[in-house]
Amino acid sequence: MINTNEIFETIEMIRNEHLDIRTITMGISLLDCISSSSEESCRKIYDKITRYAENLVKTGDDIGDEFGIPIINKRISVTPISLIAGASDAKDYVCYAKALDRAAKETGVNFIGGYSALVYKGIAKGDEILLNSIPEALAETEMVCSSVGVATTKAGINMDAVKRMGQIIKETAALTADRDSLGCAKFVVFANPVEDNPFMAGAFHGVGEGDCVINVGVSGPGVVKKALEHIKGEDFGAVANTVKKTAFKITRMGQLVAQEASKRLGVPFGIVDLSLAPTPAVGDSVAYILEEMGLEKCGTHGTTAALALLNDAVKKGGIMASGYVGGLSGAFIPVSEDAGMIAAAECGALSLDKLEAMTCVCSVGLDMIAIPGDTTAETISAIIADEMAIGVINQKTTAVRVIPAIGKKVGDTVEFGGLLGAAPIMPVHEYSSADFINRGGRIPAPVHSLKN
Repeated sequence: MINTNEIFETIEMIRNEHLDIRTITMGISLLDCISSSSEESCRKIYDKITRYAENLVKTGDDIGDEFGIPIINKRISVTPISLIAGASDAKDYVCYAKALDRAAKETGVNFIGGYSALVYKGIAKGDEILLNSIPEALAETEMVCSSVGVATTKAGINMDAVKRMGQIIKETAALTADRDSLGCAKFVVFANPVEDNPFMAGAFHGVGEGDCVINVGVSGPGVVKKALEHIKGEDFGAVANTVKKTAFKITRMGQLVAQEASKRLGVPFGIVDLSLAPTPAVGDSVAYILEEMGLEKCGTHGTTAALALLNDAVKKGGIMASGYVGGLSGAFIPVSEDAGMIAAAECGALSLDKLEAMTCVCSVGLDMIAIPGDTTAETISAIIADEMAIGVINQKTTAVRVIPAIGKKVGDTVEFGGLLGAAPIMPVHEYSSADFINRGGRIPAPVHSLKN
């Protein structure tokens, strides 16, 4: 039974604490769009997406209006395009990216993810063509997001692919230099990517999924911070319990929206992603939660321990509120999208090395980090390799989304606007990793991957 106090509490969360549903994401399988003709395949892709997602945005808006719950984004994820286009006659897959972009604009969604490839152990012909096309595809489309899986705990790290990622990021930055290298903000490199992630830019619809599914990503860092304000000075057991209880409430709202969207669209409900996803709005910050625990500034000593507690408590609270929890589920730490992270980076409290340490205990990884535009491709690849190693060894999803902003140096700022926010240019190590990256081959899977 829901009592009056709980109703008023939820209203307060929405009005003053930035509680929202961050995204309703419709996953669509494109396996039946495979054709030897790229023109025919692209036509099928456009037709299927616009047919399935025709009412996605309206349904999300209607639910938001009726329940009084802000639903910020409506998105689409599709089967990795390298799998779809690999059977076609195309020598360049940019036409597929443009078909996705047209479909996204027609349906009115914010982003469409799945211009992706999975190259954990090797690069097939279709993968190769897609990788070559990523910079142009991201430069010539608005809504398309791309991701590449280069490592898993079972397969190890494909260092040939890691090397390519640095080159792709540099090329993408150059092609979108007039927009502060914005194309890189739509590209993610993964270890252990999941098939049901509703968040961009890394969402894709896995081959183990059904024909169509609704996944929902909740948010609410501001709500968690406000809850912790009421228990100042209490011990960490009280902190963990407070976060768990708050995550339960947030997730219940996400479950409600997911089930309602599923019913109205006639599409199966997939999962609720529990991730605390921040925004540039003051008060809607994961960094502020960590500081509320007693840290003077996010990035100082103790930050990793605080983040570990937060991430674990969010999961424990969330899994009690939904029968199907999935995606990434935890706490995101994107620098440009979190007002507290931005402030910590600007004053020097938060470094790239500290962010890397924090990714050992949180969801995803190095996210929306702007670095100097003259950073070499090999250095970017080495940053990726470090993060992939954390994911592989710890059997968790990790990712890298970095923006080498052309023409920018440490001390400058890049402005992306909207949820992507703004980011100070963070320094990278000046010593070369080129010989390490140029070795190529694969870093073998860790011994604890042998569980069969």
